[in-house]
Amino acid sequence: MGRNHDPETSAAAFLGAELCRARLAAGMSQDQLARAAGFDRTVITKAETGERPPTEEVTAALVEALDLDEVMGRLAVLARKSRGMYPDWFAGWVEAEKVARALWFWAPLLVPGMFQTEAYARAILAADPERGEDPEELEALVQGRLERQQVLLRPRSPVLTVIVDEAVLHRGIGGPKVMHDQLVHLAEASERPRIYVHVVPSGVFKPFRSQQLSIALPSKNQALQLHRLLVSSG
Repeated sequence: MGRNHDPETSAAAFLGAELCRARLAAGMSQDQLARAAGFDRTVITKAETGERPPTEEVTAALVEALDLDEVMGRLAVLARKSRGMYPDWFAGWVEAEKVARALWFWAPLLVPGMFQTEAYARAILAADPERGEDPEELEALVQGRLERQQVLLRPRSPVLTVIVDEAVLHRGIGGPKVMHDQLVHLAEASERPRIYVHVVPSGVFKPFRSQQLSIALPSKNQALQLHRLLVSSG
């Protein structure tokens, strides 16, 4: 599930390389640039690696801190638009889901993306502070979330097991109607063949605090695991 860090083929990686070059030319460390721009160092790191193209606000702060011209701002817009439906680090996982024999999800924070309604997904993705304000980007991410669910419509869909923390069912996302529709959708999905939804009661010890995903692939004994805080992508 690799990322595309090649500046020759990835607009986000190209932008990141240019930002890194400009920062070094200015004689600044990532920590120094972060302080000058008024953002956390991880924002700078993700921008330079191409993992997360800077938002319009971050780009403006970097342009000012590094005394760059408007071209950098246009590159940032291009990088954000070229991300498509999934971030680079998640794209390989999506491809693996399409051929999986089985999928397992541990969800202590949010309903997994495989079961999210459009309104629930949009509420989550719109709240991402690093996403920016581009409505086209938001719509692409929402559609990507819904497109992942097509694997459940395969003639021989994967066996899907979800373990949900009870708190997820009480965590208000998007308002009462959005949550009502989401819970109904999850309950209906649990009645379908090859889908198993389990709820861990509140107060029970949970060994993991972040979303956990595992995939069993067609090849014998081949599996993938992803352990990451998947507030936006899971």
